[in-house]
Amino acid sequence: MSNDSIWGDKDVTSAKGKGDENFPVGSLLIAKRHRPVVYTYYNFARVTDDMVDTTELKPAEKIARLRGMASIIRGEVEAPLRADLQTAAKLRTALIERKIPLEVATDLTEAFCIDAEKNRYNTWEELLHYCRYSANPVGRFLLHLHGEIAEAFAPGDALSSALQVLNHIQDAADDLKILDRCYIPLPWLAEEGVTIDDLRLVRSKPGLRRVFNRLLDEVDALNREARILPHLIQDRRMRLEAAVIVQLSHALAHHLRFNDPIEGRVSLTKKDGLKALIFSSKYLL
Repeated sequence: MSNDSIWGDKDVTSAKGKGDENFPVGSLLIAKRHRPVVYTYYNFARVTDDMVDTTELKPAEKIARLRGMASIIRGEVEAPLRADLQTAAKLRTALIERKIPLEVATDLTEAFCIDAEKNRYNTWEELLHYCRYSANPVGRFLLHLHGEIAEAFAPGDALSSALQVLNHIQDAADDLKILDRCYIPLPWLAEEGVTIDDLRLVRSKPGLRRVFNRLLDEVDALNREARILPHLIQDRRMRLEAAVIVQLSHALAHHLRFNDPIEGRVSLTKKDGLKALIFSSKYLL
């Protein structure tokens, strides 16, 4: 397949925006000089996510486009003058200017290539492997952007993976209904006497609730590991941002523990945001 033919005739980007995210995208806590780069990264992530979630492309076509986006990031091909493809060209320029590893972008395309072919999971380890490409690069991008020390990356990865799994729990019913995708380990469902089809019901069966709690137990462990992250970050504004997100991750895990994501979407509240800001204030110095 030639470079020209992999792109197709249509930009499949959706109308999703920053308001659709659980957690701050380029929030005011991030220094103004960094926000344009954060938006550039977010736009690339959204476009590549849309490439894999669209129903207008076949799996092979999705993977071809995603591989093409990675090639643009690596400088192997030039991006055609189309809005979706130019997000990769703009991000490549921004990453090079800031001396940020290109892998924070190309790893995302690997995650979406996984999504194009894999729609079921069997183990927690498989799910963490997916998070390694789908979520951890986002946290690493922010840490690289702020010039943070290497010791911050492991707790940053833990936080990023926790956020990803929380999103999977939130969207478990919709992921199956809309995308025929289930990130919950299937043997865990079987062990509790439920099936993937129970995600289609109006509320969680007791067995499904126990599976969600098992996932949340793993998230709690990740969140405990992530607690140290703000203590390791040198940039004051990024330290506050990390503290806020750590607190919001704990808050969402708590909400999901006591509310049913099958019955209705479980989300953060304004009160959660205020509490997170208050919590972060101790990291001002």
